[in-house]
Amino acid sequence: MLNTTEFKAVNSILVTARLLQPQVTQRDISPSAMAGSAHVSRVRSLYKRILMLHRFMPIELRALGDQYVKDEFRRHKSASPEQAKLFMMEWEDYKDTLQAQVLEAAGKKELSFGSDLSEQKLQDFQDEQIGQLYELMLESTKPTRQFHLQEDHPPK
Repeated sequence: MLNTTEFKAVNSILVTARLLQPQVTQRDISPSAMAGSAHVSRVRSLYKRILMLHRFMPIELRALGDQYVKDEFRRHKSASPEQAKLFMMEWEDYKDTLQAQVLEAAGKKELSFGSDLSEQKLQDFQDEQIGQLYELMLESTKPTRQFHLQEDHPPK
């Protein structure tokens, strides 16, 4: 539950993060290298933004989400351009949904994260993705976690 002051802080963090996203402007880089470095910058910015948004989640969801994001981004480092485009679209949608839920939760007492998958999205999944989704469901519904989690302490 976030009070008004915390809501303003969250909003300020989100606005600042958007303004501080790195811009690629070097003139002496070739167009193909510029496109490549811009893509890397965009991927890195999205990755950091998602991890930052996870800080507003309950500790168990945060740990699970952080590990999943890290694994997925690592797994797609060498994706084809077509796969990378789809990957980025899906993670951008996730980021937008999570950001909206964080801001919405700022005014409420109850936190609610996630959304339902459409039938169409489920049909578009490959077998490996269905397996990952199943493993994620199993991990998120375990009564006892495999690791011990501690809340972050504020910086001194």
